[in-house]
Amino acid sequence: MDSNNKRIYLSSPHMTGNEQKYIDQSFETNWIAPLGPNVDRFEEDLSQYAGTMGALAVSSGTAAIHLALRLLNVQAGDLVFCSSLTFVASACPILYQQAEPVFIDSEFDTWNMSPKALKKAFMDAEKEGNLPKAVIVVHLYGQNAKMDEIMDICNFYQVPVIEDAAESLGSTYKGRKSGTIGKFGVYSFNGNKIISTSGGGMLISDDKEALIKGKFLATQARDNKPFYQHSELGYNYRMSNILAGIGVAQLAVIEERVKQKQAIFQRYVRELCDVKEFVFMPEYQGTRHNRWLTTLFIDSNRPSFTPLELIQELEKENIEARLVWKPMHLQPLLNEYRYYPHSNQICVGNYLFERGLCLPSGTNMTEEEQTRVIQTILSFVSRRKSRYFIAT
Repeated sequence: MDSNNKRIYLSSPHMTGNEQKYIDQSFETNWIAPLGPNVDRFEEDLSQYAGTMGALAVSSGTAAIHLALRLLNVQAGDLVFCSSLTFVASACPILYQQAEPVFIDSEFDTWNMSPKALKKAFMDAEKEGNLPKAVIVVHLYGQNAKMDEIMDICNFYQVPVIEDAAESLGSTYKGRKSGTIGKFGVYSFNGNKIISTSGGGMLISDDKEALIKGKFLATQARDNKPFYQHSELGYNYRMSNILAGIGVAQLAVIEERVKQKQAIFQRYVRELCDVKEFVFMPEYQGTRHNRWLTTLFIDSNRPSFTPLELIQELEKENIEARLVWKPMHLQPLLNEYRYYPHSNQICVGNYLFERGLCLPSGTNMTEEEQTRVIQTILSFVSRRKSRYFIAT
């Protein structure tokens, strides 16, 4: 294949070379089933890195969110407030429990849950005498939400917070690791995340008793009997020992990966600074953004191009880019549920979806490949601006 046309992915897995050692150990010791020494070590290493009392390795970030809802006793008919601008996996576990999601808009400082919209949702719920059982806050693309403000609101109403930190492993909020501020935190190790086990997730908490119950639920809720007995509903959610071995090797380089992601972002900002319409996702004060994906929106009332047109142009050059997540309140599956915008004047999530895009951000992308992306963007923008000015 011509190296000048090699496929550039949005964020493909980046192996360290040490993963095979742990995989081989799994085969040599015949620990290939869910559970095993790699699972124990991955949980211990992640808990130590995050600074929590414990961690539970599971089959996906979605499974971890679902377990968190179960552990908070979310049941049919309960309300759960959830960020709207996110991937559907943040919201689906609410439906698994037959609970009712209420979607909260974003704000521009972080692109994450708007404390203003959250406060309005709580005030209405209080008037209706129906407070939510939980709040799911998403840390989008590696940027932490305004957790001080959000926790103040949730603590006032005594409602626990689940942090969906699937995209923000390695990010920090005022010195604390992303995912460690609420009652539960959730990480994902899907193939495109900053570290990957091919598929997998982690539930973290300082509540060790809750994690013990979570492990019980994740292993089919088998009672402690000398025979198979089940007194409550459980799930097959545990991570395999093989995948956990990959995670051990991956987690060892998390700080290096964060630096690489940040360097990719900084180069985009530097090289694309003349494209005045581009507004990159900010890094909120007091936080460290892991820059999992470099994201931006087009800030112009009369843009000469749309995000989709730019994505299509990149695709012509065998380069993968993506629109920003479509908000949950716009999804056919979920658009019947209540939604609270940031203000009466603007739905920030809608705005970012309509104008935003994600650029290739893989840590195994070479400098030459990133140059290809940048040159394709600059060439396209130049042509479209020339055509726009001639037309007007």
